[in-house]
Amino acid sequence: MDYKELLKRARSQLPSEILEHERFEIPKPRSSVTGMRTILANLKEICEALNREPHHVLKFLSGEMATATTMEKNRAIFQGKFDRDTFERLIERYVKEFVICPVCKRPDTKIVKERRFFFLICEACGAKSSIRPV
Repeated sequence: MDYKELLKRARSQLPSEILEHERFEIPKPRSSVTGMRTILANLKEICEALNREPHHVLKFLSGEMATATTMEKNRAIFQGKFDRDTFERLIERYVKEFVICPVCKRPDTKIVKERRFFFLICEACGAKSSIRPV
């Protein structure tokens, strides 16, 4: 057997989920304005996709928007009027700063606190990068 035949035989024996490459996708924010409040309806869904605690994401968003927030079940309520583009832009910044590994560019990370410092530890490549506290 030549190399190509062996490779074809090996690939045919692999499970299908290994061959499929799934992209890292963040759900689009679903927001609505009610009076002087903006409701982000799918905060929990976004946090699950990012593999982050809703409290951490909410703290980042409220700090960047300079407004008060509250959390009710799966949604967040922001004081003030904000459009969906603002949420998309800020979530994208959050992902770049607190989710994506700066070494291998994969989203398989977790945030760990050691003493007073926070680190982004990549579960894919093992890199440990310092990050700022929120």
